[in-house]
Amino acid sequence: MHFDLTDLRLLMAIADTGSLSRAAAGFPIALSAASNRLRLLEQRIGLPLFLRHADGMTPTPAGRIALDHARRVVGESQQLGEALKALTGQRRVNVRMAANTVANSTFLPTALGPFLNDFPEVDLQIEEKPSRQVLQAVLAEEVDVGVLDGNISLTGIMTLPFRHDRLVLFVPGDHALAGRGHCLLSEALGYPFVGMPRARALQAFVEDWATRLGRPLTVRVRTPSFFALAQLVGQGSGLTVLPEAVAQRYQADAATAIVVLDDPWATRELRLGVLDLDRLSAQARQLVNYLSGPAPH
Repeated sequence: MHFDLTDLRLLMAIADTGSLSRAAAGFPIALSAASNRLRLLEQRIGLPLFLRHADGMTPTPAGRIALDHARRVVGESQQLGEALKALTGQRRVNVRMAANTVANSTFLPTALGPFLNDFPEVDLQIEEKPSRQVLQAVLAEEVDVGVLDGNISLTGIMTLPFRHDRLVLFVPGDHALAGRGHCLLSEALGYPFVGMPRARALQAFVEDWATRLGRPLTVRVRTPSFFALAQLVGQGSGLTVLPEAVAQRYQADAATAIVVLDDPWATRELRLGVLDLDRLSAQARQLVNYLSGPAPH
């Protein structure tokens, strides 16, 4: 059965105004033309969609069902129009993300490149937050998509797998722990560390765990980048905790060594989180599709 968008909009207008004449005036369309459209639509369906009263019109049960579908179809058509405008460069689309330090510094840059190349109309805003704050931002609809630690309680949002992440100790090559291969964070807390500012999500996470273990980190110097941390470790200034992918990137011959942390919290699953996939823009849904797919090589 064929439905014209104009017919569907007319149904919505009649229901909203309670009157065929007021609905026709708001289109605008001639009253006779509006009456004819409604009559033909009811004939095609084989059911009356409105009850006619002296003081107006109200939907029948069949009309209420038709209106429910009409509103969804018209809404989808409007979203399609907006999406096509964006694709032709007529409109920019903002997509908001929040992600923890590990995701921002390791997996996201590589994963986002193909998406941004395929959707040049998108302006992507990314905030770095601890995972619990990422969750709150998604719940509050402050961001469209979050990337966060899957080990925390994710009640209230829909999640999809993103990547697996492991934290390691990055130590000078001649350090007492360098030859161990594995250790617990508690075994390293007697040594000086180098770290990022406390406001960085990963640094706060590690320092919180050290406090729980009964011996806060001794941080000799704080620097905002992983590269600078790796340089300081290589010069013997202290130990640091890094994502394994970052540590492997910066490991230089015998100057530094990677020691796997055996603490259960050091191995984490990163997950994508959204409040309601169906309520996202077409571009934000595509972003979720790209990020939840296989990791690029």
